[in-house]
Amino acid sequence: MEFAKNQIYPAVIEDLTQEGMGVAKLQGFTVFVPNTAIGDRGEIKLVKVLKHYGYGILTKLTSPSPDRVEPDCPVSGKCGGCLLRHISYDSELRWKEGMVADCFARLGEISLPVSPILGSKMQEGYRNKAQYPIQTGKDGKLKAGFYAGRSHRLVEQTRCKLQPPVFGEILEWVLAFGDAHDWSAYDEATGKGLLRHLYLRMGFATGEIMVCPVVAGKGHLPQEQEFAVSLAKAFPGVVSIVINHNPRNTNVILGPKTRLLWGKETIDDILCGVRVTLSPHSFYQVNRDQAQRLYETALDLAQLKNSDILLDLYCGAGTIGLAAAGRVKQVYGAEIVPQAVENAKRNAAQNQIRNAEFLCADCSQAVEEFAQRGIRPDVIVVDPPRKGCAPEVLTAIRDFSPERLVMISCNPATAARDCKELVKMGFTVEKIVPVDLFPRTGHCESICLFKQTL
Repeated sequence: MEFAKNQIYPAVIEDLTQEGMGVAKLQGFTVFVPNTAIGDRGEIKLVKVLKHYGYGILTKLTSPSPDRVEPDCPVSGKCGGCLLRHISYDSELRWKEGMVADCFARLGEISLPVSPILGSKMQEGYRNKAQYPIQTGKDGKLKAGFYAGRSHRLVEQTRCKLQPPVFGEILEWVLAFGDAHDWSAYDEATGKGLLRHLYLRMGFATGEIMVCPVVAGKGHLPQEQEFAVSLAKAFPGVVSIVINHNPRNTNVILGPKTRLLWGKETIDDILCGVRVTLSPHSFYQVNRDQAQRLYETALDLAQLKNSDILLDLYCGAGTIGLAAAGRVKQVYGAEIVPQAVENAKRNAAQNQIRNAEFLCADCSQAVEEFAQRGIRPDVIVVDPPRKGCAPEVLTAIRDFSPERLVMISCNPATAARDCKELVKMGFTVEKIVPVDLFPRTGHCESICLFKQTL
């Protein structure tokens, strides 16, 4: 049967993608349908037809899924943020647990059942970082919000439910100040204008807030000193006001240079008992409370002993290794991003942790250097980017032959792929634990515990 664009077909939603799109099968032809739930029955209109799959929109819902709830956000389904706000959190967790299990069974060929997913106690207001694009509205006033999925079309929203309420209050204050003082918004098409983004960070444990306007070029914001003093007076939690300069025509939000406008250049937070200093460029998990649960679970699975040598690969700002330092003899970390390594070293120093060493290098190069120095880790923790571990890193892990290996991953597909390779290398998978760090989105983390096969 051939399927045609703009035609309407009856369909049942059978699954969801990691992007939160419903999956329907029309006589074997796969159609992806946004804003639907598993079990929805209705009619879909095909809006794009490719050779093996297509995209559709739900035109009539005849029998809603029991997972459905009424979205409580006015821009739900429009912005590119909350992809799953139209289903209950219980059903979201059930789906995410199943998604992780499916990846490991299908892609990793791992028969071990996954553990129950660790859901987030906070489903709203959990994000400690926000980056709001700024544009000029038709009325000439500044507007902010989030981009619609796969676009740079701005969906206006200042009170996102994933952000703490104070972020929305600060954003609205900044927009009002900018309008009153003739601030111009940057225009991507022409390259003209000044204010590109407003970037906010918050230490949930300390309450410290950083406000960082991102501006085009090297220019100054009009009345920026008045802005800083007035903002700090209006919001006592604000301890750092910095301006980031991004002169490039790029999708990258932050430019290389940041200058202090008021207060401190950084803010602090506390994660797993470690005081962490954050600059605008620092990597830090956006869900602090659930990240702490993720790391503590991973370290508990590692069964650390005070005689252990721990190797932390793709270590970022060193949070996992520093959290483990009090339980082991020595920590070695490797990370390719220089600023992250500097953060790790600074965090070690300010927490008076003396048994941690961090190397700035690609992980495949770092493991060679550690091996040449005769370092033989008892435990390896690896937390790779979404693309997973480099093949050379997996080979080095095999050669190190650690007693225990813990892999943290933000992508169950690449984690499953890497697990399959590690099993071939002589490791056995002991446990798989899904962890939800990003409620109402399609992302899910996982922790895998491996032991060497004797």
